Amino acid sequence: MELTLLGTGAPEGLPRPDCPCAACATALGEDARAATALLVDGTLLLDLTPGAAFAAARAGHSLGGVRQVLLSHPHDGPAVEVPAGLPQPGRVPDGRELALLTGHRVRAVPMDAPGTGYAVTSPDGLRLLYLPPGAAPAGLDVNGDAPYDMVVADVVGRPDALARLRAVGAIGPATDVIAVHLDHDVPPGPELRRRLAAAGARAVPDGSTLTVGVYEDVPDVPRRTLVLGGARSGKSVEAERRLESFPDVLYVATGGSRGGDTEWASRVSIHRERRPGSWRTVETCDLVPLLEDDGKDDGAPLLIDCLSLWLTDAMDAVNAWDDDEWAGGGERALRARVTELTAAVRGTRRTVVAVSNEVGSGIVPATASGRRYRDELGRLNAAFGAECEQVLLVVAGQAVALRG
Repeated sequence: MELTLLGTGAPEGLPRPDCPCAACATALGEDARAATALLVDGTLLLDLTPGAAFAAARAGHSLGGVRQVLLSHPHDGPAVEVPAGLPQPGRVPDGRELALLTGHRVRAVPMDAPGTGYAVTSPDGLRLLYLPPGAAPAGLDVNGDAPYDMVVADVVGRPDALARLRAVGAIGPATDVIAVHLDHDVPPGPELRRRLAAAGARAVPDGSTLTVGVYEDVPDVPRRTLVLGGARSGKSVEAERRLESFPDVLYVATGGSRGGDTEWASRVSIHRERRPGSWRTVETCDLVPLLEDDGKDDGAPLLIDCLSLWLTDAMDAVNAWDDDEWAGGGERALRARVTELTAAVRGTRRTVVAVSNEVGSGIVPATASGRRYRDELGRLNAAFGAECEQVLLVVAGQAVALRG
């Protein structure tokens, strides 16, 4: 099955007309995208968009062989005037299947938002899933089918759609995930590629022709990632974003509830509201068992937020704030705890994203205990980061890759 992407952008295209934002200003050349439309084997057109015939011609194809036009967007009529020779666009009712004379079968997949998704099976059994913008499958059940060979979806706008598909086995290790409906939410170029790679997806330029079922070497999702940053830098948002396309994430909160502290309670509430509803939360600083027991919680990915508070708890446990205790064995005890933690990170088979503060670049603390904490956090970050495939530093909401 051959798929030509006549457009890969949001319904308004990218750049958006008359939009002065930075993403639109830099969406030039291959990063400029028309509204998403897919041509399947030259015979099936999924979404009719302005300029589709010209886009097909630029890609070396013609719409003259199209026998069926299906709409995915949440409206009943055609998006634009239908070019001469094309059949009138239609829509398959949710759950129904349409058999084409070419041997293709198209099943309408119900969505959790207005619009229609389409599962296309080629005559030789290859399977493609196409989802409309801003939507995810509702109540998807693959009924024992193998994973789709290719999924084309709104990865940036609805990463949870991938999480749902992964949860039921509709996306497997060899599924080629293509991001479409791309808008100005993410700057084009390296930042877009970085975010998509974290979700196991990729973007291609308008006019690209892809062969469904041919394996593409998409960058592997790093199994261990450390996200560093200062206060309110966006490090927690970045960490959460890296796992939002995966199901059953276990969020490990190391700060506890701090009963009676209303400001802390407000922070915790904001974090919880931001996380997907399918994630689970555990409040603990006992990280080693979670890292070592790969069978626990079905080996769900861990998001640890944060190592800074884990260190505070560890230093409390060895009474590191007392100079005599520190010199008399507290330092050795803390080093042993850090070594145990980093060894568990090295040996874990789970996907782990950990957050930590970067505090060594600012004002030197006025107290000996503050300087001790700063130094030990620097050592912890260095040791933990050494065991990670990827280390990111977040500054002013922008993630800079230090490794990976």
